Amino acid sequence: MLLDARTLRGLQDGTVTLAFRRWTTPRVKVGTLQRTRIGVVEVTSVERVPTGADGAPLVSDDEARLAGMASPERVLARGAAREGDLYRVEIRLAGPDPRVALREDADLDADAVEQIRASLARKDRAAAAPWTRQYLELVAAHEGVVARELAAGLGMARDDFKVRVRRLKELGLTESLDVGYRLSPRGRAYLDATSPGD
Repeated sequence: MLLDARTLRGLQDGTVTLAFRRWTTPRVKVGTLQRTRIGVVEVTSVERVPTGADGAPLVSDDEARLAGMASPERVLARGAAREGDLYRVEIRLAGPDPRVALREDADLDADAVEQIRASLARKDRAAAAPWTRQYLELVAAHEGVVARELAAGLGMARDDFKVRVRRLKELGLTESLDVGYRLSPRGRAYLDATSPGD
């Protein structure tokens, strides 16, 4: 469930606790956790919105406000062209993204370096050819460059490139910028610890 910048800002300042989505079947369930740029968002309730005699979903002014929308009509207009029923999804900011603390941890002892190396080796073995070191070095050398350009330099599709960078992000080695990426302190420490000749 994608959450736009307005919703994330509202979650952060406490003014938003609801989202509305039109689905043929719910795409999230209670307890779903989603990592976002502001932290981990948890789904605490998913309910189909009841309809009135005219068949239109019933959304109150308060519910619209808690979804960060100006009026119930704005809620209904958003996604009106989509198939399915309107669902009311309660959401809350559950805590910080654990990857943030991980990427700031640059104090790597030999065991930590070996754990990262082993994780990257598994990712390399799962692909047609090793790629993880090349990507880390590419991001280090081209901080803030859009993914499209980085992907083109490797002769691959942008979306495939982004999937791989996200895999490095899961290990706390890279982080997204407003435009492009950079190595995290952890990623830089790993590269420094494993540079040729070490």
